Amino acid sequence: MEKAVFAAGCFWGVESAFAELPGVSATEVGYVGGKTNQPTYEDVCNGHTGHAEAVQVTFDPAVISYETLVEKFFALHDPTQVNRQGPDVGEQYRSAIFYITPEQEKTAQAVKDKLQQSGRFKKPIATNIVPAAPFWRAEEYHQKYFAKRGGGACHI
Repeated sequence: MEKAVFAAGCFWGVESAFAELPGVSATEVGYVGGKTNQPTYEDVCNGHTGHAEAVQVTFDPAVISYETLVEKFFALHDPTQVNRQGPDVGEQYRSAIFYITPEQEKTAQAVKDKLQQSGRFKKPIATNIVPAAPFWRAEEYHQKYFAKRGGGACHI
C-alpha cells in the first residue's frame, strides 16, 4: 500500500470521491502544509495556520496508479482557482498535491503539464506541487462526512 495527499477545496467531497475508487483502501481528511502543530478545524478556518484541508489516500498501486489518482484530483475541482473552490474561500481551500516520493513529484508535474498544454483551461493551473508535510487528522465528525450525513454542501 502507498499513500497520497491531495488538497482540492472542502475535504468532505474530495474524500468521498477518492473513497469510491477501486484500489483505494482508506481515506482520511485532515490538515497539511501549515505551521501549527495539531491544528483544529477552528484553527484552520481562521486562515492563520497555513494549513490546507486535505485528504490522505491509501491505495494499492497494483490496482490503481498514482497517475490515475492525480488525474482524478484534477477532474474533481477547478485547478485554476487560487485559494478557493466553489463558495469556499481562503488558503485552506487551495489546490495542492503533497508528494511523498520523488516519483510522485515527477508524476504529478507531468500530469499537470500535460493538462496545462491540453488547452482545457484558459487560465494557468494554480495547483501547487510541494513536498509532503505532517498530516494532521481532522476531528472524527469530519471523517467520511458524506457517507455519514449525505452530500451536497461542497463544490464537488
